[in-house]
Amino acid sequence: MDYLVMLPGPTNVPNRVMNAMLTHIINHRSDDFRDLYKAIVEKTQRVFQTHNDIVLLTTSGTGAVEASVINIIRKDDKVIIPVNGEFGTRLADLIDSWGGHAIRVKAPFGQNPPYSEIEEAFDQNKDIKAIYAVYNETSTGTTLRYLDKLSQLCSESGAFFIVDAVSILGGDELPVDKWNVDICVTASQKALAAPPGVSPISISPRAKKHMQANPPPTQYLNLKRYFKYYEENFETPFTPALPLFHAFSEALDLVLEEGLNKRILRHKACADAFYEGLNAMGLSPFAKQDARSNVVIAVNYMPGMDDKRFRGLLSQQFRVLVAGGFGELKGKVFRIGSMGEVNKYHVMRTLSSVAYSMNILGLNVSPDAASIALKRMENVM
Repeated sequence: MDYLVMLPGPTNVPNRVMNAMLTHIINHRSDDFRDLYKAIVEKTQRVFQTHNDIVLLTTSGTGAVEASVINIIRKDDKVIIPVNGEFGTRLADLIDSWGGHAIRVKAPFGQNPPYSEIEEAFDQNKDIKAIYAVYNETSTGTTLRYLDKLSQLCSESGAFFIVDAVSILGGDELPVDKWNVDICVTASQKALAAPPGVSPISISPRAKKHMQANPPPTQYLNLKRYFKYYEENFETPFTPALPLFHAFSEALDLVLEEGLNKRILRHKACADAFYEGLNAMGLSPFAKQDARSNVVIAVNYMPGMDDKRFRGLLSQQFRVLVAGGFGELKGKVFRIGSMGEVNKYHVMRTLSSVAYSMNILGLNVSPDAASIALKRMENVM
């Protein structure tokens, strides 16, 4: 039996997408590549719901996030950032290390900072260069549910609005143009259900103008070079991961064939089923209810559930992969990636495997508890 990859990325990849990589290598300075690249850019714009420029980096999501910082932030620039997990913390630290000044609006892990505190940070600090927002905090299973308000705040102040959507784009609502997102970054291996290694970035005209006038002292992540190569020849400045580009193109086709609205509803239905099924087993979500993610389900361990043994049972006996916590949550939570091609089968197999593993650990859980999750999905898939 194949592994069921229920990690918060990388996630399960459809065979159709994997098979797309089984093609001949082409010259990345050829018409074949230019046609491929132009098609990917156009499809990516549709998935981002934007007319903005698109840059495709051959990196992990972290590379795209770093590009968003080094191409915008300069010494002493003030940046407001909500921080409520590991990735928000990393991003704030990156901003500081690059010479900016990250104004952290903190909340306990599992919660979102009240929007009023972000407004207050704006009122107390002049000349804010940007707001950075980690839309979905992968480490805690929380989603920031007021991006539209942050957009308005940036529009009124003239600040750049930059969104880390690495683990959520394609699995929840994110209309880039409607929300006036200046820079939006994501990664191929999460809700878009492609292999790791491609990270698209959407860049608004005003952000592009700023980058072109203030290029960073770097080579590979200097986005001005990507604009130039695309505009002149529909190429990338450096050799891209050609097989991954083919796979990513196919994954985008699947997203568009399904339709974004249907895809988002499917993700929500699966998340609701997970939350309800896990609750029936006596397991509680780590995230507070108003902050819970539809793509990453973080679950508190019950007494008697050892992280290493529990996840080892899931992997070795049931061939289901879930993630543990990290940082201060190591050993305290496990995380289920409910993203990409996730459907009824993924939910039911995961929940049943969780129930059986808990019983092996000596916890009295009925495997039938998972069946209540079916009702959540009856009208969706």
